[in-house]
Amino acid sequence: MRDSQRGDSFIGNLLLAAGVAFAGWAVADGLLKFKTADRYVSVKGLAEREVPADLVVWPIGYMEAGNDLGVIYQQTQAHAQQIAAFLKSQGLEKAEQSLSTPKIQDNQAENYGPQHAANRYKAEVTYTVRSADVAAVKKAMAASGELVKSGVAFMSYGNPPEFRYTKLNELKPELLAEATKNARRAAEQFASDSASIVGSIRNANQGQITIEDRDTGTPEIKRVRVVTTIDYELKQP
Repeated sequence: MRDSQRGDSFIGNLLLAAGVAFAGWAVADGLLKFKTADRYVSVKGLAEREVPADLVVWPIGYMEAGNDLGVIYQQTQAHAQQIAAFLKSQGLEKAEQSLSTPKIQDNQAENYGPQHAANRYKAEVTYTVRSADVAAVKKAMAASGELVKSGVAFMSYGNPPEFRYTKLNELKPELLAEATKNARRAAEQFASDSASIVGSIRNANQGQITIEDRDTGTPEIKRVRVVTTIDYELKQP
């Protein structure tokens, strides 16, 4: 009787151990499958283009000084007419043009101004030119010394010209396609090194598109840059 009980106990323990071992193998196999299914690689794709600016905004800042506000105002208008004539001579008569309201400084009223200045008033004015003819505006900038010769006193601290690129929406699809292709290449290289196969896209982030001057010397040439971040699934071959 005792031998029978011992045999039953041995068989029961054996079955229990086998069950535990099977359960452990099943759990381990499940974890392995989970980790394999969750394998992915995150890569970045870059695309760049250098493009010419297609819009320029040129603020021509100049100043007038004197002791009679009425005379100063007339001077601002007369010089604005000179600037308009100059722009016409440069082929920019159709460019969008505007004249700001004079900004007046009274040296006697301002505590920080020179109290014994020869001219009581100073007026600062900005004549703004906006044009898609970037080449013509650059040519006019190079010849703007003619305005100085005619008595227009440029402000040395005025705003610099702005060169802009406005056709990003036309260029964006091409850049994104190239950036995505480059990201795919990076993922394939990683997969090759890790003995894997690139699967479908798990997640994609377009990232930021930037437009910057190529350099300080040629602000009319822009560098458009896009960086995408894409997660690809990795599969076993």
